[in-house]
Amino acid sequence: MSVRVAGRSVSVCVGIVVVLLVVMCATLMTGEYQLSVGEVLGAVTGTGEGSADFIVNTLRMPRLLTALFVGAALAASGAILQGLTRNPLGSPDFIGFNNGAATGALLVIIVFGGGMYQIAVGALLGAIITALLIYVLAFSRGVHGFRFVLIGIGLNALALAVNSYLITRASLYDALTAQAWLVGSVNGRGWEHVAAAGLAILVLLPLALYHSRSLAMMELGDDSAKALGVGVQRSRAVLIVVSVLLAAFATAAAGPIVFVALAAPQLARRLTKSASPGLISSALMGGLLLIAGDFAIQRAFPTAQLPVGTATGCIGGLYLIWLLASEWRGKARYS
Repeated sequence: MSVRVAGRSVSVCVGIVVVLLVVMCATLMTGEYQLSVGEVLGAVTGTGEGSADFIVNTLRMPRLLTALFVGAALAASGAILQGLTRNPLGSPDFIGFNNGAATGALLVIIVFGGGMYQIAVGALLGAIITALLIYVLAFSRGVHGFRFVLIGIGLNALALAVNSYLITRASLYDALTAQAWLVGSVNGRGWEHVAAAGLAILVLLPLALYHSRSLAMMELGDDSAKALGVGVQRSRAVLIVVSVLLAAFATAAAGPIVFVALAAPQLARRLTKSASPGLISSALMGGLLLIAGDFAIQRAFPTAQLPVGTATGCIGGLYLIWLLASEWRGKARYS
Protein backbone atom coordinates (compact mmCIF):
# COMPACT_ATOMS: atom_id res chain seq x y z
CA MET A 1 0.00 0.00 0.00
CA SER A 2 2.80 2.43 0.85
CA VAL A 3 4.43 1.88 -2.57
CA ARG A 4 1.18 2.61 -4.36
CA VAL A 5 0.60 5.79 -2.37
CA ALA A 6 4.23 6.90 -2.86
CA GLY A 7 3.94 6.18 -6.58
CA ARG A 8 0.77 8.26 -6.79
CA SER A 9 2.43 11.10 -4.89
CA VAL A 10 5.37 11.11 -7.29
CA SER A 11 3.01 11.07 -10.28
CA VAL A 12 1.02 13.98 -8.85
CA CYS A 13 4.20 15.98 -8.20
CA VAL A 14 5.42 15.34 -11.76
CA GLY A 15 2.03 16.40 -13.11
CA ILE A 16 2.08 19.62 -11.09
CA VAL A 17 5.60 20.39 -12.31
CA VAL A 18 4.50 19.93 -15.93
CA VAL A 19 1.55 22.30 -15.45
CA LEU A 20 3.85 24.73 -13.64
CA LEU A 21 6.26 24.81 -16.58
CA VAL A 22 3.40 25.42 -19.02
CA VAL A 23 2.03 28.33 -16.96
CA MET A 24 5.52 29.77 -16.48
CA CYS A 25 6.19 29.68 -20.22
CA ALA A 26 2.84 31.31 -20.94
CA THR A 27 3.60 34.02 -18.37
CA LEU A 28 6.97 34.83 -19.93
CA MET A 29 5.67 34.80 -23.50
CA THR A 30 2.42 36.74 -23.21
CA GLY A 31 1.53 40.22 -22.07
CA GLU A 32 1.59 43.71 -23.52
CA TYR A 33 4.64 42.65 -25.53
CA GLN A 34 4.30 39.17 -27.04
CA LEU A 35 7.46 37.09 -27.22
CA SER A 36 8.23 33.90 -29.11
CA VAL A 37 9.56 30.70 -27.54
CA GLY A 38 12.95 31.38 -29.11
CA GLU A 39 13.13 34.91 -27.65
CA VAL A 40 12.23 33.64 -24.18
CA LEU A 41 14.77 30.81 -24.33
CA GLY A 42 17.44 33.21 -25.55
CA ALA A 43 16.78 35.59 -22.68
CA VAL A 44 16.72 32.78 -20.10
CA THR A 45 19.96 31.20 -21.35
CA GLY A 46 21.74 34.53 -21.62
CA THR A 47 21.99 34.58 -25.40
CA GLY A 48 19.11 37.01 -25.91
CA GLU A 49 19.51 40.69 -26.56
CA GLY A 50 17.55 43.92 -26.81
CA SER A 51 14.01 44.34 -25.57
CA ALA A 52 13.31 40.60 -25.13
CA ASP A 53 16.14 40.27 -22.62
CA PHE A 54 14.90 43.30 -20.67
CA ILE A 55 11.27 42.16 -20.66
CA VAL A 56 12.07 38.62 -19.52
CA ASN A 57 14.94 39.12 -17.06
CA THR A 58 14.01 42.51 -15.60
CA LEU A 59 10.21 42.60 -15.70
CA ARG A 60 8.66 39.15 -15.95
CA MET A 61 11.10 36.62 -14.50
CA PRO A 62 11.55 38.23 -11.03
CA ARG A 63 7.79 38.55 -10.64
CA LEU A 64 7.29 34.96 -11.78
CA LEU A 65 9.93 33.45 -9.48
CA THR A 66 8.76 35.56 -6.53
CA ALA A 67 5.24 34.18 -6.99
CA LEU A 68 6.62 30.63 -7.28
CA PHE A 69 8.72 30.80 -4.13
CA VAL A 70 6.16 32.74 -2.08
CA GLY A 71 3.39 30.31 -3.01
CA ALA A 72 5.61 27.33 -2.18
CA ALA A 73 6.64 28.82 1.17
CA LEU A 74 3.07 29.63 2.19
CA ALA A 75 1.81 26.19 1.19
CA ALA A 76 4.61 24.38 3.03
CA SER A 77 3.92 26.52 6.10
CA GLY A 78 0.24 25.64 5.90
CA ALA A 79 0.96 21.92 5.46
CA ILE A 80 3.13 21.89 8.58
CA LEU A 81 0.54 23.70 10.67
CA GLN A 82 -2.32 21.53 9.43
CA GLY A 83 -0.29 18.47 10.34
CA LEU A 84 0.64 19.77 13.78
CA THR A 85 -2.88 20.88 14.66
CA ARG A 86 -4.64 18.01 12.81
CA ASN A 87 -7.03 20.67 11.55
CA PRO A 88 -7.66 21.67 7.87
CA LEU A 89 -8.12 25.27 9.04
CA GLY A 90 -4.68 25.34 10.63
CA SER A 91 -2.87 27.85 8.44
CA PRO A 92 -0.94 31.13 8.84
CA ASP A 93 -4.06 32.98 7.62
CA PHE A 94 -6.14 31.92 10.63
CA ILE A 95 -3.58 31.36 13.38
CA GLY A 96 -2.24 34.89 13.23
CA PHE A 97 1.19 34.66 11.61
CA ASN A 98 0.16 36.67 8.55
CA ASN A 99 -1.65 39.38 10.47
CA GLY A 100 1.21 39.52 12.99
CA ALA A 101 3.60 40.07 10.10
CA ALA A 102 1.24 42.72 8.76
CA THR A 103 1.29 44.50 12.14
CA GLY A 104 5.08 44.68 12.04
CA ALA A 105 5.03 45.98 8.47
CA LEU A 106 2.33 48.57 9.21
CA LEU A 107 4.27 49.89 12.19
CA VAL A 108 7.24 50.45 9.90
CA ILE A 109 5.12 52.10 7.19
CA ILE A 110 2.94 54.30 9.37
CA VAL A 111 4.91 54.97 12.56
CA PHE A 112 8.54 54.88 11.41
CA GLY A 113 8.14 55.74 7.73
CA GLY A 114 10.50 52.99 6.60
CA GLY A 115 11.22 51.85 3.06
CA MET A 116 10.94 48.50 1.34
CA TYR A 117 13.71 46.69 3.22
CA GLN A 118 12.59 48.05 6.58
CA ILE A 119 9.04 46.88 5.83
CA ALA A 120 10.34 43.38 5.10
CA VAL A 121 12.25 43.30 8.39
CA GLY A 122 9.19 44.57 10.24
CA ALA A 123 7.05 41.82 8.72
CA LEU A 124 9.59 39.17 9.76
CA LEU A 125 9.75 40.46 13.32
CA GLY A 126 5.97 40.77 13.54
CA ALA A 127 5.42 37.15 12.52
CA ILE A 128 8.12 35.87 14.88
CA ILE A 129 6.83 37.85 17.87
CA THR A 130 3.26 36.70 17.19
CA ALA A 131 4.37 33.06 17.01
CA LEU A 132 6.30 33.40 20.28
CA LEU A 133 3.23 34.86 21.98
CA ILE A 134 1.02 32.04 20.71
CA TYR A 135 3.54 29.40 21.79
CA VAL A 136 4.00 30.87 25.28
CA LEU A 137 0.26 31.32 25.87
CA ALA A 138 -0.52 27.85 24.50
CA PHE A 139 2.19 26.13 26.54
CA SER A 140 0.79 24.10 29.40
CA ARG A 141 2.82 20.94 29.99
CA GLY A 142 3.53 21.06 26.31
CA VAL A 143 1.76 22.60 23.36
CA HIS A 144 -1.35 20.85 22.05
CA GLY A 145 -2.81 21.48 18.61
CA PHE A 146 -6.33 22.50 19.64
CA ARG A 147 -5.11 24.99 22.24
CA PHE A 148 -2.53 26.37 19.79
CA VAL A 149 -5.24 26.97 17.16
CA LEU A 150 -7.64 28.66 19.59
CA ILE A 151 -5.04 31.04 21.00
CA GLY A 152 -3.77 31.69 17.47
CA ILE A 153 -7.26 32.65 16.31
CA GLY A 154 -7.59 35.00 19.28
CA LEU A 155 -4.28 36.72 18.58
CA ASN A 156 -5.16 36.86 14.90
CA ALA A 157 -8.28 38.86 15.77
CA LEU A 158 -6.24 41.12 18.05
CA ALA A 159 -3.63 41.75 15.35
CA LEU A 160 -6.38 42.50 12.84
CA ALA A 161 -7.85 45.08 15.22
CA VAL A 162 -4.43 46.69 15.74
CA ASN A 163 -3.89 46.83 11.97
CA SER A 164 -7.25 48.52 11.44
CA TYR A 165 -6.46 51.06 14.17
CA LEU A 166 -3.06 51.85 12.64
CA ILE A 167 -4.61 52.49 9.24
CA THR A 168 -7.30 54.80 10.67
CA ARG A 169 -4.62 56.88 12.42
CA ALA A 170 -2.35 57.14 9.37
CA SER A 171 -2.09 59.91 6.83
CA LEU A 172 -3.85 59.38 3.51
CA TYR A 173 -0.62 58.50 1.69
CA ASP A 174 0.53 56.06 4.39
CA ALA A 175 -2.93 54.52 4.61
CA LEU A 176 -3.02 53.90 0.85
CA THR A 177 0.50 52.42 0.95
CA ALA A 178 -0.42 50.19 3.87
CA GLN A 179 -3.67 49.03 2.30
CA ALA A 180 -1.91 48.20 -0.95
CA TRP A 181 0.64 46.13 0.96
CA LEU A 182 -2.07 44.35 2.96
CA VAL A 183 -3.73 42.97 -0.17
CA GLY A 184 -0.60 41.04 -1.13
CA SER A 185 1.05 41.50 -4.49
CA VAL A 186 3.99 40.45 -6.67
CA ASN A 187 3.76 43.56 -8.85
CA GLY A 188 7.11 45.24 -9.35
CA ARG A 189 9.10 42.57 -7.52
CA GLY A 190 12.81 42.39 -8.26
CA TRP A 191 15.61 39.91 -7.87
CA GLU A 192 16.10 40.85 -4.21
CA HIS A 193 12.61 39.49 -3.46
CA VAL A 194 13.43 36.33 -5.42
CA ALA A 195 16.61 35.89 -3.39
CA ALA A 196 14.85 36.31 -0.02
CA ALA A 197 11.97 33.95 -0.77
CA GLY A 198 14.21 31.44 -2.57
CA LEU A 199 16.70 31.36 0.32
CA ALA A 200 13.86 30.65 2.75
CA ILE A 201 12.75 27.68 0.64
CA LEU A 202 16.32 26.43 0.16
CA VAL A 203 17.13 26.45 3.90
CA LEU A 204 13.80 25.77 5.61
CA LEU A 205 12.09 23.22 3.37
CA PRO A 206 14.88 20.59 3.75
CA LEU A 207 14.70 21.11 7.52
CA ALA A 208 10.95 20.50 7.44
CA LEU A 209 11.47 17.40 5.29
CA TYR A 210 14.00 16.09 7.81
CA HIS A 211 11.27 16.25 10.48
CA SER A 212 8.48 15.03 8.19
CA ARG A 213 8.44 11.55 9.75
CA SER A 214 7.97 13.09 13.20
CA LEU A 215 5.20 15.26 11.78
CA ALA A 216 3.44 12.18 10.36
CA MET A 217 3.73 10.39 13.70
CA MET A 218 2.37 13.37 15.63
CA GLU A 219 -0.71 13.35 13.44
CA LEU A 220 -1.57 10.04 15.13
CA GLY A 221 -1.61 11.81 18.49
CA ASP A 222 1.08 12.76 21.00
CA ASP A 223 0.85 9.51 22.97
CA SER A 224 1.22 7.37 19.86
CA ALA A 225 4.10 9.52 18.64
CA LYS A 226 5.92 9.20 21.98
CA ALA A 227 5.40 5.43 21.92
CA LEU A 228 7.08 5.39 18.48
CA GLY A 229 10.10 7.23 19.84
CA VAL A 230 9.34 10.77 18.65
CA GLY A 231 10.50 13.68 20.79
CA VAL A 232 7.13 15.41 20.49
CA GLN A 233 7.80 18.77 22.11
CA ARG A 234 11.19 19.25 20.47
CA SER A 235 9.92 18.27 17.02
CA ARG A 236 6.82 20.43 17.41
CA ALA A 237 8.91 23.45 18.42
CA VAL A 238 11.26 23.02 15.44
CA LEU A 239 8.37 22.58 13.00
CA ILE A 240 6.53 25.62 14.38
CA VAL A 241 9.68 27.72 13.94
CA VAL A 242 10.08 26.48 10.36
CA SER A 243 6.42 27.18 9.59
CA VAL A 244 6.61 30.69 11.06
CA LEU A 245 9.78 31.57 9.17
CA LEU A 246 8.39 30.28 5.87
CA ALA A 247 5.24 32.37 6.30
CA ALA A 248 7.25 35.38 7.51
CA PHE A 249 9.67 35.41 4.57
CA ALA A 250 6.79 34.92 2.11
CA THR A 251 4.84 37.77 3.70
CA ALA A 252 7.90 40.01 3.75
CA ALA A 253 8.43 39.40 0.02
CA ALA A 254 4.85 39.80 -1.20
CA GLY A 255 2.57 40.90 1.63
CA PRO A 256 -0.03 38.76 3.41
CA ILE A 257 -1.41 36.79 0.45
CA VAL A 258 -4.40 34.85 1.74
CA PHE A 259 -5.75 31.32 1.34
CA VAL A 260 -2.76 29.78 -0.47
CA ALA A 261 -1.51 28.27 2.80
CA LEU A 262 -5.02 27.00 3.53
CA ALA A 263 -6.04 25.58 0.16
CA ALA A 264 -2.82 24.24 -1.39
CA PRO A 265 -2.12 21.47 1.19
CA GLN A 266 -5.72 20.27 1.04
CA LEU A 267 -5.75 20.20 -2.75
CA ALA A 268 -2.46 18.29 -2.73
CA ARG A 269 -3.83 15.81 -0.20
CA ARG A 270 -6.90 15.16 -2.31
CA LEU A 271 -4.83 14.63 -5.44
CA THR A 272 -2.35 12.28 -3.76
CA LYS A 273 -5.11 10.60 -1.70
CA SER A 274 -2.79 10.56 1.29
CA ALA A 275 -3.84 10.79 4.91
CA SER A 276 -2.02 14.09 5.35
CA PRO A 277 -0.70 16.81 3.05
CA GLY A 278 2.83 16.10 1.83
CA LEU A 279 5.33 18.94 2.03
CA ILE A 280 6.69 18.62 -1.52
CA SER A 281 3.30 18.22 -3.21
CA SER A 282 1.88 21.06 -1.11
CA ALA A 283 4.78 23.38 -1.96
CA LEU A 284 4.43 22.63 -5.67
CA MET A 285 0.68 23.18 -5.50
CA GLY A 286 1.16 26.48 -3.67
CA GLY A 287 3.58 27.71 -6.32
CA LEU A 288 1.17 26.67 -9.06
CA LEU A 289 -1.82 28.37 -7.41
CA LEU A 290 -0.02 31.68 -6.98
CA ILE A 291 1.56 31.70 -10.45
CA ALA A 292 -1.73 30.72 -12.09
CA GLY A 293 -3.64 33.32 -10.06
CA ASP A 294 -1.19 36.05 -11.00
CA PHE A 295 -1.24 35.00 -14.66
CA ALA A 296 -5.06 34.99 -14.71
CA ILE A 297 -5.43 38.40 -13.10
CA GLN A 298 -2.78 39.93 -15.38
CA ARG A 299 -4.56 38.70 -18.50
CA ALA A 300 -8.10 39.42 -17.25
CA PHE A 301 -7.22 43.03 -16.24
CA PRO A 302 -4.13 43.92 -18.29
CA THR A 303 -4.22 47.66 -17.61
CA ALA A 304 -5.35 47.64 -13.97
CA GLN A 305 -2.24 45.95 -12.44
CA LEU A 306 -4.41 44.31 -9.78
CA PRO A 307 -2.56 42.52 -6.96
CA VAL A 308 -2.61 38.74 -6.93
CA GLY A 309 -4.11 38.83 -3.43
CA THR A 310 -7.46 39.79 -4.96
CA ALA A 311 -7.42 36.61 -7.05
CA THR A 312 -6.39 34.30 -4.21
CA GLY A 313 -8.97 35.97 -1.96
CA CYS A 314 -11.81 35.26 -4.39
CA ILE A 315 -10.68 31.71 -5.16
CA GLY A 316 -9.87 30.96 -1.53
CA GLY A 317 -13.19 32.30 -0.29
CA LEU A 318 -15.05 29.99 -2.64
CA TYR A 319 -12.82 27.08 -1.60
CA LEU A 320 -13.43 27.77 2.10
CA ILE A 321 -17.20 27.81 1.55
CA TRP A 322 -16.95 24.50 -0.30
CA LEU A 323 -14.73 22.97 2.41
CA LEU A 324 -17.05 23.97 5.24
CA ALA A 325 -20.14 22.85 3.31
CA SER A 326 -18.61 19.45 2.49
CA GLU A 327 -17.56 18.95 6.11
CA TRP A 328 -21.07 19.81 7.27
CA ARG A 329 -22.66 17.43 4.76
CA GLY A 330 -20.30 14.67 5.84
CA LYS A 331 -21.20 15.11 9.52
CA ALA A 332 -24.91 15.31 8.70
CA ARG A 333 -24.70 12.07 6.71
CA TYR A 334 -23.28 10.11 9.61
CA SER A 335 -25.25 11.72 12.42
